[in-house]
Amino acid sequence: MAELLSDDQLNDVLPKLPDWTAQDAALVRTVELASFPQAIMVVNRVAEIAENDNHHPDIDIRYKTLTFRLSTHYKGGITALDVSLAEEIDGVLDALT
Repeated sequence: MAELLSDDQLNDVLPKLPDWTAQDAALVRTVELASFPQAIMVVNRVAEIAENDNHHPDIDIRYKTLTFRLSTHYKGGITALDVSLAEEIDGVLDALT
């Protein structure tokens, strides 16, 4: 079972996730894609990963802007599961560039 990251652990992780911030017990990243279809393509790929990992992000879709919020809800904050999913989301986004 995943444990909450301590403040020190979170401070160690954040430099490795430069596009993410810690906000209200969650990792948050906002990204603007080239088009609405591309944004939905990213959402669909992240959905596949989330289902495979059995760990699901909150995703806000505003036209071609996506905001991802990662938190382990049953723990009430950020765990290694969220860090891993953030890295996977970064990989999906990096593949577009």
